[in-house]
Amino acid sequence: MADRPYRFAGRVPQGVSPVVPGPGQESVWDYPRPPRVEPVADRIRVVVGGEAIADTIRASRVLETAGAPVYYLPREDVRMDRLRPSAATTYCEWKGVASYWSYVADRRRIEDVAWSYERPAPGFEAIAGHLAFYAGRVDEAWVGGELVTPQPGGFYGGWMTPRIVGPVKGEPGSRGW
Repeated sequence: MADRPYRFAGRVPQGVSPVVPGPGQESVWDYPRPPRVEPVADRIRVVVGGEAIADTIRASRVLETAGAPVYYLPREDVRMDRLRPSAATTYCEWKGVASYWSYVADRRRIEDVAWSYERPAPGFEAIAGHLAFYAGRVDEAWVGGELVTPQPGGFYGGWMTPRIVGPVKGEPGSRGW
């Protein structure tokens, strides 16, 4: 019997050629829309200046079609003494209004390094008050033993690891996905 072609769970726009996931990999084209929240078994760490400013085994991740996973860490596992509220806010059609946080320690400041949903929309209560960090604005971000690279484009806060295959929003040619 011949192998059937891989069928992605999400809607793939015309002209997009998703990578078929191999063993141990996930395709962003199998993630749902609207997004879903799920617990994470991996240890999640965020490092700035050699210091772990967040370290948890109690994170959740939000998965959305065409985007890399976004990790939300409970405040109790974040060095909140290194963060200050920012005046910035954004709106997500699924999660609601996001508040931003800046890193401030010694002589270093990183504007809007993280964000949180204090009162998220229904369905996203699991991430209320948790913080998500931009991997491209910190020195290191880790999922388990894998060093993260930021989702391309700088706008989205997804974390890319070798387990994630795309293409993902933010890459050249992805405008309008």
